[in-house]
Amino acid sequence: MKLVGVQALVIPDIATVKFARFSDNRGYFTETFRQSDFDGPQTPFLNGVRWMQANESFSRRGVVRGLHFQWNPYMGKLIRTIRGHMVDVVLDIRKGSPTFGKIIGHDMPAHDRDVAGEWIWVPPGFAHGNTFIEDTTIEYFCSGEYSPGCEAGISPLAADLDWSLCDPALRDAFLANARDAGLMTDKDRNGFTLGDWAADSRSDNFIYGAMGS
Repeated sequence: MKLVGVQALVIPDIATVKFARFSDNRGYFTETFRQSDFDGPQTPFLNGVRWMQANESFSRRGVVRGLHFQWNPYMGKLIRTIRGHMVDVVLDIRKGSPTFGKIIGHDMPAHDRDVAGEWIWVPPGFAHGNTFIEDTTIEYFCSGEYSPGCEAGISPLAADLDWSLCDPALRDAFLANARDAGLMTDKDRNGFTLGDWAADSRSDNFIYGAMGS
């Protein structure tokens, strides 16, 4: 795996990892994952992470998913766009964090002509969601197995989310899709507000500093 760039985002616990593609007139080859590289000095935030589950998802243009999170076990996610155009959004739900309640976005298009691919790392303590600018296939590795009794979601339309750290164009694209009733599940649309989640005793599973942050 040839790593060509590692970058912390506005909330520095969230980071991206770019990896090279090798192209010629036949097409391209890329190595998207190698454990020894993720355990190396370029990606200290991934050192020692044990990958428990890998998922693939296809979404049609305009679909919105999220904002999801899990505890017992915690689930960090390493996500990439295989083909298409995803806008990824991440919300800090760690009580006591200086960025609690703030949400950021990251633009993640991917097409055959690209010279590099990109992962985004969303560690435990953050709610994750995405929307899709075109028909899109994504893959994500998870650091915990899915636990349906220990999951919840915050509505991406909750009025008490703080979008001040998010690029306005990505915010507007995400919210425009979220307001289309046909492209998001009722479960996601009717998720918690941030305040209601913070008042729920289960939110004490996400305490800043107690999760290694």
